[in-house]
Amino acid sequence: MLLAAGAAGLLAAMAVMIVRAIMGPSHYDRILAANSFGTKTVLLLALVGFLFGRPAFLDIAIVYALINFVTTIALMKFFRYRSLAQTLATPTGEEARDG
Repeated sequence: MLLAAGAAGLLAAMAVMIVRAIMGPSHYDRILAANSFGTKTVLLLALVGFLFGRPAFLDIAIVYALINFVTTIALMKFFRYRSLAQTLATPTGEEARDG
């Protein structure tokens, strides 16, 4: 019963994250909401796997967490630089000479 209440709480939090992703005032708020939604999805997958006695759901949750992390980093880089091809850091000035 307590685990079902936890699942209901996660679903409610996921609904709030969807609303935030749709109505967010900036791209960064939307990305943060999508990342939070993905994190809650991982928790829900782990909880469902525990409830139904299916440990394979934990593997799925871990893979989903990795995809969520990489996607969030890629989106943040894209919205900052408007390209995924640009490197994150380029040596300039003294850093280039010390290199």
